[in-house]
Amino acid sequence: MIRIAPSILSADFAQLGTEIKKLEAAGADMIHIDVMDGHFVPNLTFGPPVVAALRQFTALTFDVHLMVNNPQDLIAPFARAGADLITVHAETAPHLNRLLQNIKETGSKAAVALNPATPLSMVEEVLTEVDMILVMSVNPGFGGQKFIPSVLDKLARLRHELDKRKLTVDLQVDGGINAATAPQVIAAGANILVAGSAVFGAPDMKAAIAMLRNAE
Repeated sequence: MIRIAPSILSADFAQLGTEIKKLEAAGADMIHIDVMDGHFVPNLTFGPPVVAALRQFTALTFDVHLMVNNPQDLIAPFARAGADLITVHAETAPHLNRLLQNIKETGSKAAVALNPATPLSMVEEVLTEVDMILVMSVNPGFGGQKFIPSVLDKLARLRHELDKRKLTVDLQVDGGINAATAPQVIAAGANILVAGSAVFGAPDMKAAIAMLRNAE
């Protein structure tokens, strides 16, 4: 089953609570929350207090994507704020196994993200430790970027490896997801699609989410 995780990076920041209610009514499966620190990526976004404030608006899964240096310092604060799933970047974690265990100890699910140029070998040794792998199809830091086609082969290779090992690990893709690219990433093996402008920029949010979910 394909799940859609709209990214509130493309939402109206002055109306985040209302935007989340709209997403839930429109059929979103998860809420993707991009956390940026201005160091790992050149932007600043949400901290734990914002996530805690938004938690009251929905029971949907909060999918918190830590695009930060020193993610170990933010795992517990975001878990307390209401994160159901916490994703860390392999590029920031020399002790990735320990970091994933730290996430699970909070009660949240654990995931690892890979930038477009980061090889799959970075996660080969932790595939049995994760609930999800996030493959970035743009370089992180900004919304509205163009999809990088070479990521399709990477997705397909990762899906093959997960299936070969009989692992029930979700495969998420984030960046440039729209009506044209959604069928391609689903065909490559992704089952969770993060979408920003394709949802928030659509005249009908519910129709946009349904279109992405049924794009295969």
